[in-house]
Amino acid sequence: MNKKHFVSLAIAAALTIGSFPAMGTTANATSVEDLKKKQGEVSSQKDKINGEINKKKSEINANISKQQEIKAKIAEFDAKIRDTENKIAEKAKEIDETNAEIDQLKAEIKELEEKIKERNELLKERARAIQEKGGSANYLDVLLGAESFGDFINRVTAVNTIVSADKKIMDEQKRDQEELEKKKTEVETKLAELESDKASLETLKQDLNSEKAQKAELFKQLEKQQASLEKEKVNLQKESNELAKMEQQIGGEIQAEQARLAELARQRELEKKRQAEAAAAAAAKKAKASTTSSSGGGSSASASAPASVPVSSGAWTRPASGAITTEFGWDTLNGESRYHYGTDIAARGTVPVVAAADGYVIKSHYSSSYGNVVYITHSINGQTFTTVYAHMSSALVSSGQPIDKGQQIGYMGNTGYSFGQHLHFELHQGSWNAAKSNAINPRRYINL
Repeated sequence: MNKKHFVSLAIAAALTIGSFPAMGTTANATSVEDLKKKQGEVSSQKDKINGEINKKKSEINANISKQQEIKAKIAEFDAKIRDTENKIAEKAKEIDETNAEIDQLKAEIKELEEKIKERNELLKERARAIQEKGGSANYLDVLLGAESFGDFINRVTAVNTIVSADKKIMDEQKRDQEELEKKKTEVETKLAELESDKASLETLKQDLNSEKAQKAELFKQLEKQQASLEKEKVNLQKESNELAKMEQQIGGEIQAEQARLAELARQRELEKKRQAEAAAAAAAKKAKASTTSSSGGGSSASASAPASVPVSSGAWTRPASGAITTEFGWDTLNGESRYHYGTDIAARGTVPVVAAADGYVIKSHYSSSYGNVVYITHSINGQTFTTVYAHMSSALVSSGQPIDKGQQIGYMGNTGYSFGQHLHFELHQGSWNAAKSNAINPRRYINL
């Protein structure tokens, strides 16, 4: 409900409440039925607002849950980012170590290259010497030029040593060159791998930071949404409180109207007593003054009632003809125990229902449970009573109407929550309430 609609409702309700009459007025009094209707409308609107408040509470709780989830995700991203940064630092350290290893290798390579260069020069010198002196024939001359067998052995050994030395130099040259190429390849591969790993970690860190930023932005939106929901809930709560005040105020007006009708019933009872006393006094005076006997034994007039519902003497009379099918008190309905707050009278055909005593109609309306129902307030010897006539097929009276004992108010029926034609009759000592705490057994006052 928007604010404009609420303000309109508040103004309308205020005007309605402001138009309620004071208790002492008798003309144009707003009926209890109308007040109940207004109260029901306000109560319905309040329930609707309370439903929206509960919905907002659910939305707020869902929003808070989402915020908590996002907080957990952000914390998870922070942990992953820290872990990634640590790994990047480790890779950077390994890269630095590898670069240092490369620098060391460069120095070794330079030294090795110098050795290779020297060996190359030596091998070149050996090759030139062999070429200039005829190659391997010179070694034969050396061996044949031996002066003794011992000298020959020495010369053979020397030649073998020279040849072995040449082979060793060539083997070392080949091995060093292969080792050099191998180290270069290994270090370059390791460095490339480290650089690739570091680049991947840097990309991962960027992705994590991007996701974290998205979550942080979503968290801000949820915070903003929660603030809006909280504000809406507060406004709805204000509306609910205002409607509750209206509902309570109308309830007070209902009680005041019931009290007004009860007071009218009391004043009517007093007036009838005064009229009865005056009539009795006048009759006594007339009898005393009369010198001749008279036959004036006519019965006193009473409110007319259908012949099928004889009106009893005294303050109370039976509300309808028929059999008592359910007494006041505990009984069983549909297999379940329940407390019956009234007395059920059942009969077939068209059965009139009459007022059990003089009074004023508090309310005459249709209820889903009571069907067509009439509530009447009575004043009996200065004490307030309320009678209820439920499940009627129709009601013939309206709210605020004065009623005489025995006056027809409707017909017995089967409306509302009912299982056959009957009259559900209740008697309350005081005013009627939903809890029916004032309900008493009608047999205490009425001969049923």
